[in-house]
Amino acid sequence: MNQSADCMLGPGRRTACPTSPTSPTSTASLSYAERNERHWKRNLAVCVFGSFTTLVSLSMLLPFLPLYVRQLGVDSQSAVIQWSGIAFGATFLGTAVTAPLWGRLADRYGRKPMLVRAAIGMAIVMSLIGVVHTVHELVALRLIAGLVGGYSSASTVMVGSQAPRERAGWALGILSTGALAGNLVGPLIGGLLPEWIGIRGTFFAGGAIIAVAALLTIFVVKEDFNPADQAKQRAQATRATSEAAVAIKRTNYAVVAALLVTAMMVLLANMSIEPIITVYIGALGVPAAHLARIAGVVMACSALGSMLTAARLGALADRIGGWNVIIGCLVLTGLVMIPQAFVTQWWQLAGLRMLMGMTLAGLLPSIAKLARHSVDESKTGQMLGYLQSAQFSGQVVGPLIGGQIGVALGLHSVFFVTGTLLVACAGLAQWARKS
Repeated sequence: MNQSADCMLGPGRRTACPTSPTSPTSTASLSYAERNERHWKRNLAVCVFGSFTTLVSLSMLLPFLPLYVRQLGVDSQSAVIQWSGIAFGATFLGTAVTAPLWGRLADRYGRKPMLVRAAIGMAIVMSLIGVVHTVHELVALRLIAGLVGGYSSASTVMVGSQAPRERAGWALGILSTGALAGNLVGPLIGGLLPEWIGIRGTFFAGGAIIAVAALLTIFVVKEDFNPADQAKQRAQATRATSEAAVAIKRTNYAVVAALLVTAMMVLLANMSIEPIITVYIGALGVPAAHLARIAGVVMACSALGSMLTAARLGALADRIGGWNVIIGCLVLTGLVMIPQAFVTQWWQLAGLRMLMGMTLAGLLPSIAKLARHSVDESKTGQMLGYLQSAQFSGQVVGPLIGGQIGVALGLHSVFFVTGTLLVACAGLAQWARKS
């Protein structure tokens, strides 16, 4: 009787079969995704919830951040604006710096410990923000939140490395939808909670929400991770020094560089107009009494558009290939940027921002899918960490570039420059695909 037949003769014979999933020798030979095949859907659900709650907590301070800065002793209007921008961007800067480190540690010690570390760290820091006494303490804690946190980044590493190859785009799209929903809902909650429980109480509530995500991560997320197996795979990858492997590795470097640049451009394009969008809407004739509310609606439209298409475009990347989706979305987003410079009513800008969000949504899941497969499995976490770092770098650099262009060349120029950069990035992606 052949070996596969022997494996069907009962539990006793099954344990002796070398290809059985429960055999130690066979488990060691399976990839990380194969070992976690029965866990990835449940882990995805927890990661979506955790990304949603953490990003709600991080973004809900937007409506009242200037008020909190003023409470901390900053008097002049210009200083309030300056410190508010510094405090808000500090978290993204911290995440951009440490995301590659946490990704590398995820490869060495497992994805779940990184999720738990991020959730617990962010829950503690978010609560501490509610007891600060100076604006410097606020900025420092926002920076620490980025350095030790990054639940969404850790979720991308887990989902991106656990989901089957043929479902990775869809899974990352679902995860992206949860994160986008958090960024959309956060400011809405932040506009309501301070009236009920005060500004400091709002931070305590945010910490409590993240603590719930931490508990779910600890008790619900499952991971089959064996450091010895990972070390063995890294050793095998190191020994792969044939000419073919070297050629593939060189090609991957070109692909990786293109993916990192594209990831940065996604957030840069979305955030480039944020510093001046209120001023731009005011120039469209919106009364000052309604300016903040209308600006909030317009800002939310891009996230809403992305929520509608992220999962669908991720699934499309699984069917037709990630590069096709990336190039198509870059070109479409670049084209949608241009008409935003010619709007005459705020609702026209809102509609175009929603269209932009719909086209942008296909980029991050497709980029993460390709990034996962551009390196050896033992370096997946590190690669996805670099990808997260590039994204957050775009989130930090985008408002700076947009503000400088708006001052130097006029508000309309921001849309032209950003659109041109996106189309140029599509050319870079086409080159990387053929290289």
